[in-house]
Amino acid sequence: MKILFLGDIVGRAGRNAIVTHLPRLRQYWDLDFVVANGENATQSRGITPAHADLLLRHGIDCMTLGDHAFDQRQLIGAIDSRPNIVRPLNLARRCAGRGFAVISNERGQKLLVIVALGQVFMRQPFDSAVNQLDELLSRYPLARSVDATVLDFHCEATSEKMMAGIWCDGRATLVAGTHTHIPTRDARILGKGTAFVTDAGMCGDYDSVIGLDPGEPMRRFVTGMTSSRFTAAKKEASLSGVIVETQKGTGLAATIEQIMVGGAFGAKYPY
Repeated sequence: MKILFLGDIVGRAGRNAIVTHLPRLRQYWDLDFVVANGENATQSRGITPAHADLLLRHGIDCMTLGDHAFDQRQLIGAIDSRPNIVRPLNLARRCAGRGFAVISNERGQKLLVIVALGQVFMRQPFDSAVNQLDELLSRYPLARSVDATVLDFHCEATSEKMMAGIWCDGRATLVAGTHTHIPTRDARILGKGTAFVTDAGMCGDYDSVIGLDPGEPMRRFVTGMTSSRFTAAKKEASLSGVIVETQKGTGLAATIEQIMVGGAFGAKYPY
């Protein structure tokens, strides 16, 4: 089985890259599932139902969210009718939506998708997701209940992301960090067979400050004062993430490959 995981989709540039390139990339790489983090897809803060539906129509099978999950308030009333949009597991239990999804494809394969928030340096005091992760991974064991499991661990600290990878090692196919928008070059398979990358990067304009037009972030860093809202950068986006191929019979990772194509990286789309 081949799974593509894409980092945070940022603004119109990121949406355009998905719509333009993902359908053909799915065919070129013969992908079984595509999972992407969409929490910055609308004006770099949250995602509207309309933008979520657009991205899901163009090749994403399951979309994860993060700490900006409900910045676009329309999604609160819409997420329950969209089972392949997953909000963070460790938000309040009465929060709209669900923190995981089990999705199936035409080949009858099943994928468990989970997203959880870290605690270190995050603006809100989210509960640790560890206990809930344990319960889910026990309820949906690899190669028995599901064919593969992907965890999007959305947080600031690299150490906390690495902790999540080791905690899930041998029980998940892939643990991918998101949130910081900068791809790390440490994609590897851990000792018990789980693929891991500290941060998958973003699908957005890299000629920017983590996907934002540089003007306002630079003013805030230099002066310490807010002049206007952040806006998403608008040049050609790069797609950034990892492709994982699973072992037959175990659901663990056989290979992991980092992909960064288009835009600032200069790599041509391979199709």
